[in-house]
Formats: sequence, structure tokens, C-alpha cells
Amino acid sequence: MRKIEENIFKVLMILSTIIISSTLFMIVYTIFSKGIGSLNWDMVSKIPEGGFYIGKGGGILNAIVGSIYITVGSTLLGLLISLPIVIYINVYAKRNATLATITRLSYDILFGIPSIVYGAFGFAIMVYMGLKTSLLAGIITVTLMIIPILVRAIDEVVRVVPEDMGNAVFALGGTRYETAKIILRQSIPGIITAILLSFGRAIGDAACVLFTAGFTDSIPTSLDQPAATLPLSIFFQLSSPIKEVQNRAYAAAVILTIIVLVINIVAKIASKNLSKNKI
Repeated sequence: MRKIEENIFKVLMILSTIIISSTLFMIVYTIFSKGIGSLNWDMVSKIPEGGFYIGKGGGILNAIVGSIYITVGSTLLGLLISLPIVIYINVYAKRNATLATITRLSYDILFGIPSIVYGAFGFAIMVYMGLKTSLLAGIITVTLMIIPILVRAIDEVVRVVPEDMGNAVFALGGTRYETAKIILRQSIPGIITAILLSFGRAIGDAACVLFTAGFTDSIPTSLDQPAATLPLSIFFQLSSPIKEVQNRAYAAAVILTIIVLVINIVAKIASKNLSKNKI
């Protein structure tokens, strides 16, 4: 009977792997097969010219730069806010204390909230603070959206670090600050994975920046100017009835995929090098 159950689960796992891998392959194949023909140097080096969205010349440099500005800004800001939260609930408070449990439950709930809700909340904050659609408003909204991802992902990694390691640091006369440094050093690969997850969510989400970052054909030069993003650029181009513009949308999706791929490779290399310092 146990052998039959094992074989059933083995078949289910193989089927799941095949379905997920095939789906991923079909997505990548569809994007590249439709977009690679429209991908050229003008697409990545120029901003939209007049009539770009009805098939005339130009590129999406404004959306590429805007996406990088918002994603890098929100990821750094989110990390600065998330790390102290994780350190507190794992080092300064007891791991299973009521406050730590409530904190984790709160971020679990926030994790599941749709991005459009964050967009609406960011818009309310923007109106309250008297901000207009801008790069700053986009960074704040995306930061709010990725903080639950960062907190829960880093928290799970830190909780895997043996508790005895922290106790050993205390036994040697170490402070909580020194204990936190030791635990974070052990968690670096996992922290980088959490950053990648939040980066991918931040750069690929259109709903939360729709009301806050706005859209412009120019590259923002200050935080109070609107910023274009790649997801919105893809949305606007794909909505066009002109075939050439639709193909440009797929080319923009190719660029977005390549950016995420490059960031992943760089992060993996950095994670591997930093892991050498683990105890």
C-alpha cells in the first residue's frame, strides 16, 4: 500500500513539474517569438517620438529608466524598513512571543492583498500629502507593496538559523547587536532571494503604479516628475489595434524579461561569493 501511495505521489510530482515547466516555456516562447523581430537599438536607446503609439518611430527608454528608478528605489527603501522588523522579532523579542506572532500574521495578510488595493491606498496617501503623480509617489506605493514580501521571506530564512548559534554568541559575552550581525551573515543567500522576489514583483506590477507614478514620454529628472514603467508601456502598446505597435509591446516584454534575468544572475553570483563568509 505504501509503495502504491509513493508511486502515485511520484507521478503527480512529475506531472506538476512537466505542466509548470511547459507553461513557463510557452510564455517565454510566445514573448520572444512575437517580440524579437521588433527589438532593435532604437527600442532601448530612444524615448517615444510623436505618434509612437500609432506606429511611428522612437523607443521605450523612458519606461526602462522609469522602471529601474522605481524598482531600485522601492527595493532599497523596503529593505531598510524590513530588516529592522525581522531583527526585532527574531533577536530582541522572543521568536514565539505574542508580538512576533501578531507581526507575522499581519504581514501574511498584507502579503495577500491585491496590488490594485496598494495602488488605491498609495493614491489616498498621495492626495493627503498633496503629491501629484510622480516618481516619489510610485516608489512609496511599490515600497508598501513589497515590504510584506521582504519581511516574511527574510523572516523565514532567519528562523532557519539554529537558535543555539545566537545562544552561543550570548554565552561568549556578545550583545544582541552582535548576535543580529551573526544571524544576518548566515542568512545572506536567503536575504538575496527575498530581494529578488520583491524586485521581480516591483518591476512587473502595473496596477499599483497606475494611479501614482503616472506615465510620461520623458525620462524623469527629479522625484516630483511622473515616470513611465515597462508594464504600463506594454499595456498601452498592446491595447493598440495596429499590429506593429502590438509587436513592440512583446519586444518591451522581452526587455523586461531580460532585465529580470540579468538581475537574477548577478544576485546569484553575489550570493555565492558572500556565502563564503558564512560560519
